[in-house]
Amino acid sequence: MPEQASAFEDGVPGKRLHLVPDEVVEAGRMEAVRRYDILDTPPDGAFDRVAALAARLFDVPVATVTIVDEDRIWFKAAHGLDGVSEIGRDPGLCGSAVLRDDTLVIPDTLLDDVACGNPLVTGSLGVRFYAAAPITTADGHKLGTINVLDTKPRSITSEQTATLTDLAAIVLDEMELRLSALRTVRQEQRAAEAERAAREQAERDKAAIASFASTLQRTLLPPALPTAPGLELACHYHTASVHDVGGDFYDVFPLPSGKWGLFLGDVCGKGAEAATITSLARYTLRASAQHTDDPVAVLEALNNALLADVWAGSRFCTAFFATLTPAAAGGFTVELAAGGHPPAYHLSPAPPEAGPATRTRVEAVRPKGGMLIGAFPGAHFASTTCHLAPGQALLLYTDGLTEARTSTGSMLGDEGLTAFLAARPASCGAAQLVQDTVGLLDALAGGASDDVALLALSVPTSDQTAAATRAGSTAHTTAAPAGEEH
Repeated sequence: MPEQASAFEDGVPGKRLHLVPDEVVEAGRMEAVRRYDILDTPPDGAFDRVAALAARLFDVPVATVTIVDEDRIWFKAAHGLDGVSEIGRDPGLCGSAVLRDDTLVIPDTLLDDVACGNPLVTGSLGVRFYAAAPITTADGHKLGTINVLDTKPRSITSEQTATLTDLAAIVLDEMELRLSALRTVRQEQRAAEAERAAREQAERDKAAIASFASTLQRTLLPPALPTAPGLELACHYHTASVHDVGGDFYDVFPLPSGKWGLFLGDVCGKGAEAATITSLARYTLRASAQHTDDPVAVLEALNNALLADVWAGSRFCTAFFATLTPAAAGGFTVELAAGGHPPAYHLSPAPPEAGPATRTRVEAVRPKGGMLIGAFPGAHFASTTCHLAPGQALLLYTDGLTEARTSTGSMLGDEGLTAFLAARPASCGAAQLVQDTVGLLDALAGGASDDVALLALSVPTSDQTAAATRAGSTAHTTAAPAGEEH
């Protein structure tokens, strides 16, 4: 059912009466907002990217993604509007746009009878131009708007109006994916709890639901590496898409009993469509790892989720998932499962007999087998185990690295990457390893034509730990995508 509102426009330029929401329609709209469970959730990289993309496409200083509540307008993403999380539901801008079926464009807010009194117009921001497209569900309810704002009057073309409508549709797609992931995890949790002993079921169900709710909220944030005792972590993310959205993903997070989980993967294709699938992958991997210690079972859960989700379509991905368990003798035991992904590389100081040209021993870590994730029902995945000792490192990456072109036009390939890693200094730490690998990419004449994600972890030696402590830090983490800083 389409949204309705009582309104009157007399055709005089700048003369626009405030639309009044229909009570029945507004009640249905608020029910739809609550169904998506998105109000007051933490920032999310996918929505932030849409706002940033809108600002670039329209060349405006401010772009926002808003959800309209009963008495407020809440910002899910706000590019160029620092320190503002919500405003009152005053008429004139978002409060009016959410009541319309079409895109609202106000070339000059001071000449608009309704917009001229809005706080964003009369306040310090001084908005003079405003355009918004409603975020509309399949059943016609308008959850909020995507908006572009400028401090000077201007107009936009019909093509730009259509672009704003398309961006609103992308926001809705992301919300649908998020809702689907929530439903999938909750269903898996109910099934798992049903198999437990009756005397433990009620207590474990309560704890697991709380754990899943916390995990799902954290996974809405852009990937950021934690400080893990005994580990040095570093990462790098470069997107090749012209719109700065990509399909690579990675994360490191704590597991019960002092363990750590990590994953790195690559959704087929690139751009906004591939990027939306990474949300479902992140949610499912982190959630599944909370109630199984088996990395293969975690990848199987992701495979089932991708096959079951209608929004994923024919999209599939490759990925590593690993658990890290502190070893009594020092370092970590790494159990790593793979689904169609390029090998990881285990780096350790080369023995003297290797010769001066080889400073680091490089061993490929790839389980035998491991099919694409999300391509086939009952896909087979494999795992392997290695020990990460003090002075050793592990590098995971997506295929954009090995497919980068050299000056001769050929790909870097596994051989080129192996040779590069063998020349790294002995006991090279994760931060230095990522920095050197980024330098390699920058130095290649052809550069990277695909998204590139790097995730490195190393176990410092006692000397390196002491030096880091004297410097005031025991971990070095680089978690920002290329071109950004946190």
